[in-house]
Amino acid sequence: QVQLVESGGGLVQAGGSLRLSCAASGRLSSINAMGWYRQAPGKERELVATITSGGSTRYADSVKGRFTISRDNAKNNVYLQMNSLKPEDTAVYYCSGGPSSYGMVYWGKGTLVTVSS
Repeated sequence: QVQLVESGGGLVQAGGSLRLSCAASGRLSSINAMGWYRQAPGKERELVATITSGGSTRYADSVKGRFTISRDNAKNNVYLQMNSLKPEDTAVYYCSGGPSSYGMVYWGKGTLVTVSS
C-alpha cells in the first residue's frame, strides 16, 4: 500500500501564491507518476498536473503558466507551486500516484485551497 499526505492548503487572496506538498510512503516501487487533481464544490474531480519519475510533466490548460509541479524523488515528495491564483482555483486538491500519468491509483485525503476575490 501507498500513503499520500498533502499539506499547504489554506486561504489566499486572488493574485496570491500557495505551495502544496505531498509526502509519499509505503510501497513506492509501484509509483512512477505522481500528480495533483482538484475538485470544486458541485464539480467532478479534474486533472491539475502530473509528473513522472523522469520529470515529464502534464498540465491542465487552465493552470498552464501559473502552476508548476515538481518532484523530489529522494524524499518521495511532490510539490505544486501555485501563482496568480484565481477564485476559480478554489477546490480540494488531491495528491495522486500510480504507474503512469494516466493511471493514478493512490489518492491522498485532500487539502482545501480557497481563493478569495
